[in-house]
Amino acid sequence: MSRRLAYVVISVVFANYLGNAFFYVLQAGVTPVRVVGSLACLFSIGYLQLRVFSRPGADLRSVRAYLALGAMALLVFVPVLYFPNAWSGMPGFFAGSALLVLPGRVRWFVFAAVALTNGGIKYLYVANLAELAYYVLTPVVSGLVVYGLSRLPTLVRQLETARSELAELAVSQERLRFARDLHDLLGFSLSAITLKVELARKLVGQHTERALRELTEILTIAREALKDVRAVASSYRELSLTDEVESSRSVLAAAGVATTIEFDCGELSPRSRTVLATVLREGVTNLLRHSDATRCSIRISGDAHRVSIDIVNDGAPGETTTGRGSGLTNLATRTKGIGGSLSAQSSPDGTYRLHAEVPVTPAPEEPAGERGTAGLPIPTRFAHVLVTSVVVGYGLMAATLSFHDYELLGPFGIAVALVSIAGMIALVLGLVSRPQVHLTPARTAAVLGALAVCVYVPQFVYGSPFIGLPGFIAGSAALLLPRTAGWVGFLVVVAGQGVVFSVLGQDAVYVAWGVMAAMNHGLVLYALARLRSMVSELHEAREELATAAVTKERLRFARDLHDLLGYSLSAITLKSELTHRLLTIDPGRARQELSEVLDISRQALADVRSVALSYRELSLDEETQSAQALLSAADIDVTVRIDSCDGLPVDVRVTLATVLREGVTNLLRHSKAERCEIVLSSSPRLVTMDIINDGIPTMDRNSRDGSGIGNLTTRVGALGGSLDAGPTSDRTFRLHAEIPLGS
Repeated sequence: MSRRLAYVVISVVFANYLGNAFFYVLQAGVTPVRVVGSLACLFSIGYLQLRVFSRPGADLRSVRAYLALGAMALLVFVPVLYFPNAWSGMPGFFAGSALLVLPGRVRWFVFAAVALTNGGIKYLYVANLAELAYYVLTPVVSGLVVYGLSRLPTLVRQLETARSELAELAVSQERLRFARDLHDLLGFSLSAITLKVELARKLVGQHTERALRELTEILTIAREALKDVRAVASSYRELSLTDEVESSRSVLAAAGVATTIEFDCGELSPRSRTVLATVLREGVTNLLRHSDATRCSIRISGDAHRVSIDIVNDGAPGETTTGRGSGLTNLATRTKGIGGSLSAQSSPDGTYRLHAEVPVTPAPEEPAGERGTAGLPIPTRFAHVLVTSVVVGYGLMAATLSFHDYELLGPFGIAVALVSIAGMIALVLGLVSRPQVHLTPARTAAVLGALAVCVYVPQFVYGSPFIGLPGFIAGSAALLLPRTAGWVGFLVVVAGQGVVFSVLGQDAVYVAWGVMAAMNHGLVLYALARLRSMVSELHEAREELATAAVTKERLRFARDLHDLLGYSLSAITLKSELTHRLLTIDPGRARQELSEVLDISRQALADVRSVALSYRELSLDEETQSAQALLSAADIDVTVRIDSCDGLPVDVRVTLATVLREGVTNLLRHSKAERCEIVLSSSPRLVTMDIINDGIPTMDRNSRDGSGIGNLTTRVGALGGSLDAGPTSDRTFRLHAEIPLGS
């Protein structure tokens, strides 16, 4: 709705500027040549402004834009030779367009030059200093209006895109956090279960009591792991450092590793305690998986400010670094996140040392809603400055008109006019145009009444309809009153100003000018204030979108955990309980049950790695729904046509889901699309996917240098298919993938 509102307001305001000039042409004398010539110039100015300079997504640094700016300069200044009085408001179009097109300080130099040039031209025709100042201010204010109304919709659109990317980033961060928690919490538990099941199976029939103890510990770990599944999904997990110390002692002893533990530290914050417990858990897990250690020492110590942990063993691994998604990488991220550090290295004497250090009380965690938003308030500040500049500019123009009527008003009347104009500016900037100010009905009536007093009392007391800014009352009514009442009030004020001009003896041209001026002032105030408010609302709305996206990802992850691990851990628990009962009465059956527990635990561990590394099978249906939601959130009109995919091979479905995800991601990141079409067609021999949008990307998406498109090309090629991405002849961008299905 914000874009449609902007288009309507821009069209009406620009039409009023152009219509006002045409009235002055008619006032100077009606001839066919003057009428046709002026209309041709005015329509050309309107077309260039609306279709080139004010169109969101237009490339304003292109040769076409510079040529259009040159044409605008000719249309604005050449007709002055034929319509000197009627064309005084047109330089504002060139001034505003120059701000949009020209770079850096050059645009402001041209902007100022236009204002001075307009004053210089009028100097040849007017002698009144106040009137001359009015004609200098006219292109300044109208130029800012043209610039602002053209720029704000683009800023709103950029902000929408930024917030959509923020939502996507929030989801990615949440996935990474889930994967890290899953690896840290469940990887250890399942490794410990596997180790203890292998030991218990060896003890069955030979050391029954020892086997019973191991089974008891297996049950404890399995139940704890099942709780961890729920805890990870709910993000409520806090580890106990004391429990982890005891668990590590037990697991290392079961593995035959001689262990010494020194545990001497004071009270820790929950975050620091959880990070240290995670370091201990991961360090012991890595020791069991990747080394042949026979001895291990664990030392936890600290002072009032920092606590450190050292895990040293005599089985240095062959490689001290791990690949993507490794536990050590996760630990480094965790410790750094609370202001700590982590290092792991082998020594010449064949020992391996994992060292971590964290603050006792880390700095407060950054709220999720504030991440990644640095720099985004710029549009809000811009909107505030723009509203202030335009309102003050209109006030200065009204002041010059008052000075023009000095003989009628006198010194006291001028003072009254200036006070009324200053009061209106203060009310508009202080109350009406501020999005965070919410007025009660009584205060709304008081504000509108005060504005009416500032306008109508000086007009009727001094008999001049040019005093004050009645358009500010119209715009304020539209902003402060309920929608229907507000627009009724707007129209009443605008029409009423025509009546005021008539009652005070002005001719038809000035009556029309009064109506158009009131309408323009009101619409500009309404549009800039509403668009400023919309920018603020979009900040909040996109934060909510990011939060909703994270919540959705949590629910999806919880479902994955339940589907993949809930059954496995429950089966491990039940079979361990059964084995516990069978151990003394049927050792053979107990050994068989333990073999099954071992198989289940190994599969569960593989599932953990699968989810953590995002290698789980993608769902084409889910990716389609996700794509529609993301594109709709970015205000992109999306059309989806998907043939039935139930009969497609799994690897083809996964690849198509990946193509869809990457294509939509690239669209949101690198284009300014308004429409997108997603089509999947399937036949017995071939399946094709097309993602077509009307936003040509701002970077080369055909690059294969490690880009997402390059990765997709490799994946599609591995199935014997092909993938192409690039602009089409009808100025759209098309991502096309096709995969053969065989005979």
